Amino acid sequence: MKTLRIGERDHEIKEMFDSIAFRYDFINHLLSFGIDRIWRKRAVKAISRICSDPGRILDVASGTGDLAIAAMRMDPVHITGIDISEKMLQEGRDKIKRLSLHDRIDMLLGDSQEMEFDDEVFDVVMVAFGVRNFSDPLRGLSEMYRVLRKKGAVMVLEFSMPSGVPFRQLYRFYFLRILPLIGRLFSRNDFAYTYLPGSVMEFPVAEQFIDLMEKAGFRSVKQEKLSGGIASIYTGLKF
Repeated sequence: MKTLRIGERDHEIKEMFDSIAFRYDFINHLLSFGIDRIWRKRAVKAISRICSDPGRILDVASGTGDLAIAAMRMDPVHITGIDISEKMLQEGRDKIKRLSLHDRIDMLLGDSQEMEFDDEVFDVVMVAFGVRNFSDPLRGLSEMYRVLRKKGAVMVLEFSMPSGVPFRQLYRFYFLRILPLIGRLFSRNDFAYTYLPGSVMEFPVAEQFIDLMEKAGFRSVKQEKLSGGIASIYTGLKF
């Protein structure tokens, strides 16, 4: 098995995801009431609007491969998913094999902030709920920019905080109080679903994240809010 050279915080994230991999999909769908599936479909549509020929796709922080599987509706030549958690990847490989997509999707162990790919090899780079786990988001985005071909598209699907009242207050209560309890109950990991709300609260949103993407080199960056602002799709291009 390949060994990654990652920092201390990244190692903690890897260990966390390894520990919850066996229940990750179930808990995700439970905690989001299944809306995460709709978000991924919207994310794929967002890619389709700005990229007419998504031949080779890289799915960063791929986890169990849900976004890679959803992206198959674009009929790409091939999708490569990378993640630092081998147990998450194995869950994804099993799922992909059951769907008979193993000849179209590869799931590889890899560090999203130090990718072992040549420059400009992918037509699309995408990531769902992964950038907030990067120890250095700008470095991760810059790596995504590096491996993307000119005129290629990037898509980031990430949690955000709704701004409307009282929805924002209700969401914060659920996110900070209810979600950790449910997560601990089903995952048997006290840290994982306490970490999740904290990482979302600290994540740069809207204009701040758009600025970060532009610093990485992306242009024509746009944000699309989902479900009242609970999540956002960010898209951009490499010129």
